[in-house]
Amino acid sequence: MSEALKLTGIFKGYNLGQPSEIRVLNGVDLTLEPGHVTALVAPSGAGKSTLLHIAGLLDTPDKGTVTLAGQDLTGQTDRVRTRARRERIGFVYQFHHLLPEFTAAENIILPQLANGVSQATARAHAEDLLGRVGLSHRMDHRPAEMSGGEQQRTAFCRALANGPSLLLADEPTGNLDPGTSDTVFDALMTLVRETGMSALIATHNLALAARMDRTLRLEQGRLV
Repeated sequence: MSEALKLTGIFKGYNLGQPSEIRVLNGVDLTLEPGHVTALVAPSGAGKSTLLHIAGLLDTPDKGTVTLAGQDLTGQTDRVRTRARRERIGFVYQFHHLLPEFTAAENIILPQLANGVSQATARAHAEDLLGRVGLSHRMDHRPAEMSGGEQQRTAFCRALANGPSLLLADEPTGNLDPGTSDTVFDALMTLVRETGMSALIATHNLALAARMDRTLRLEQGRLV
């Protein structure tokens, strides 16, 4: 079975108006196996968001390769990369970014419709995902009618709507109180385990990181 994600020799730097380049990633190698949950721990400004953006095909490295499910996507066209991102990768951020005018179910249905799924199938899948995270009673509620934890669990469901093989999460519980954070994290882990996908989760929360399969630390542009 192919690795869910393989990064090889990833370098990335920015000029940011400075006379010399600021090197953010300095030869990152990373392999994520299907069904594994990996914590990414790093201080602010260390480059974890840059790493997640490159892994998620939202940015390109200066040097190195990004391989997703056995396919090297580094030099592919924007169209190929966009399709791979839509079909194979789910994203979750610190803030849920749900569409406020749509219900919880509709937020999960929309990405499926964009992927060619029928309305009935998309609705059934949305109901199943929301049920798994204990939100059947919130199906037809808009984000403003839900708590922060409920919104974030809905965002997880949306990220998994198209059955991705890779989940990338950037501080997914960072905006929640400790009790809610645990509830949301438990829901995330349940979804990941049940679907067999691979997940890379950036977090400052060392207690949450300890509950994952392994922890990687980003230091001076390298993973240790």
